[in-house]
Amino acid sequence: MSRRKQNRPAGAGGKRTDVGYGRPPSEHRFKPGQSGNKRGRPKGSKNEATIIDELLNRKIAIRENGRTRKITLLEGIFVRFAEDALKGNSKSAAFLLSRKLLVESSEQPVTAVLDLDDRKVLEAYARQLEQQLKNE
Repeated sequence: MSRRKQNRPAGAGGKRTDVGYGRPPSEHRFKPGQSGNKRGRPKGSKNEATIIDELLNRKIAIRENGRTRKITLLEGIFVRFAEDALKGNSKSAAFLLSRKLLVESSEQPVTAVLDLDDRKVLEAYARQLEQQLKNE
């Protein structure tokens, strides 16, 4: 049989005496606006997403047709994939084509195609709303 801790009555001075694990005495609890981690997370510290974003958007210099130009690291990676695909690397070609299809599909607006049953339900609901609005 499990034993539950009962709330103990207030002790002398009106303070509660139910002190234990996870319930420190009220005078030792954190005050409003006070943190338990005094130093906290340093300002300007970066998470993984920020680090990767900054890394991939960093500019690098490449030579193309005898000219030097600056592109982002991400663009350079895609250029390298394209060059490998032209040399016959089927995995690079498949990767680039799958990325192209993904980007194109996300740009297309999604059109909802409703079947006859769904259309009837929506029309009935619209009629019901019109009735309610007329009655008000």
